[in-house]
Amino acid sequence: MASSNPATLSDGAETRPTKVTLTGPEETLLATLYGRAQDAASDNPVLADRWASEVIDKIDYDFSKTGMDATACTTVAIRAQALDNWTSNFLATHSSATVLHLGAGLDSRCFRIQHGAGVRWVDLDLPDAVALRRRLVPSPEGDYTLLSTSVADHDQWLPNIPADRPTIVVLEGLTMYLHEEEGKRLLQSIVSRFARVGGQIAFDCYGSLAIHLQGFMKPVQNTGSELHWGIDDPLVLEAWCPTLKLVDALRAVDLPGISHLPLTARVQASVVSYMPYLRDAGRLLRYQF
Repeated sequence: MASSNPATLSDGAETRPTKVTLTGPEETLLATLYGRAQDAASDNPVLADRWASEVIDKIDYDFSKTGMDATACTTVAIRAQALDNWTSNFLATHSSATVLHLGAGLDSRCFRIQHGAGVRWVDLDLPDAVALRRRLVPSPEGDYTLLSTSVADHDQWLPNIPADRPTIVVLEGLTMYLHEEEGKRLLQSIVSRFARVGGQIAFDCYGSLAIHLQGFMKPVQNTGSELHWGIDDPLVLEAWCPTLKLVDALRAVDLPGISHLPLTARVQASVVSYMPYLRDAGRLLRYQF
């Protein structure tokens, strides 16, 4: 069994506060990190990501800039937990597998999810995000690779990922920053690359309404980022990739863990769940191929 769940991230990582100068979409990784850390510090955590708390303590950054309130922080943890569950379920039935985590940022998923020696884990993100990760987060033991590149350049890095075992591809907080055509080509390339061994693709997404309302999203606006791709009909992706089949479509307002939200947010989620257009503004999707 590979050791993927260390008690601390201190060994081999930066110990002095690190000044962070990320901008744009890369800077938003600090908002999700903050959300997970705040959840871990709460009395009733959803994700209990203690590694996020350790990383926060190593960073010199004004986290008030993220605009993350209690609802946003808990929502981040709920989303991460759902994707963790799907990943864990996949690995439970595939002792030999590849986890390809796109847009990994400072996420500790490779530590949170127990996995055996037969699992190859690949984290990927943009160069500045990876450089920061290397300073703050040690590599886990076992078969682990950290790639410094753009997801959009998949024609360059994807052929180097071995297609020798079932593969789950996880994207968190990423799809909405892609243009639709970029997302389409990425999915087609992934399915084509791992067609022989099969696997799953799991990610969160926004509907077009959320894309139109991005001006109200503080982490997006405060970092000067811009969202592009909204998915209103998850079945459209099946048309792009004939072997891709939707197996789960969870609305954000219906996710397990909603009970952890502040009362006002719980009431809002309950009301929105009855409103067809609004309730699909945020979803988690899982496909099999």
